[in-house]
Amino acid sequence: MQIPSVRFSDFLVSLLIASLLVVLPTSLRAQSLPKESPLSQEQLDARDTLNQGVEAFKNAQFEEAVRLFKRAKQLDPVLQNASLYLATAYASQFIPGAPSEENVRNGELAKREYKEVLDQNPTNLSAIDGIASILYQMAGQPFNTEMFAESKSYHKKHTELRPDDPQPYYSIGVIDWALAYRGNTLLRAEFNQSVGVREETSTFDEDSDGGDTKDTKDHVTGLKDTDPLPEVLRRKYVEDFGPTIDEGVSALKRAIELKPDYDDAMTYLNLLYRRKADVVGPGIERNAYLEQADELLDKVKEIKQKPLSESER
Repeated sequence: MQIPSVRFSDFLVSLLIASLLVVLPTSLRAQSLPKESPLSQEQLDARDTLNQGVEAFKNAQFEEAVRLFKRAKQLDPVLQNASLYLATAYASQFIPGAPSEENVRNGELAKREYKEVLDQNPTNLSAIDGIASILYQMAGQPFNTEMFAESKSYHKKHTELRPDDPQPYYSIGVIDWALAYRGNTLLRAEFNQSVGVREETSTFDEDSDGGDTKDTKDHVTGLKDTDPLPEVLRRKYVEDFGPTIDEGVSALKRAIELKPDYDDAMTYLNLLYRRKADVVGPGIERNAYLEQADELLDKVKEIKQKPLSESER
């Protein structure tokens, strides 16, 4: 299953801007500190090295950036931004789904550095968002349910610290959809392999007397993605993924409440409503969820067309 990728570059840019506010030139940094707590020469060198690493990072020279950030950590082990930037440099080189040892190592090293920051400062939002993002990317291929759950736990930490930020609610909804969608797909695939859906087909041939003869045959077809789940599968799906779907729906609704034009959140809420339709089974309630899903798609189209319409005026 192909899991949609997180736009990690957006996170990197925001992290870079936020950190640059803290990583000042050495002279300015020294002037801003209380006179009774002067920096040692190693600490000053660490900040100079960190700034050099930032420049390398901004120029996409990631190997050089990694070297400089490591050096900054050696010079000043308590310099949090060194670990934060080092983690981000590793994460920026990670390619979701690539099986090479180097790629896997970059992901693991990014996790380690983010956790090191959180060990020192559990409320560091940049580290919380960073580890949530790299875990999500690592969880997609091969599919790793536990890693998705761990990623989601960090997004939940973000909501505890910043309950009015729509982004982590959106991310929780995306993860819940990924889990529920995969579960739905596997259920249908297993059913189709073992049972399938039996249909009767008829053909008519002309006989020797000029009349028609009816030839009736049974054949097995697959359960389509849009078909309601058979009752035995529906009960299993409710048991395994009902709470996940409800959590995702609630999270995405909260994201939209905080950001009314959040078209990405609407897109995933549409997808989760379709999974919710499988939970309730065939009938009026199922159709109602499918209608809500279609309405959200119309709303997304409307939002995406707004900038174009305004520019044409």
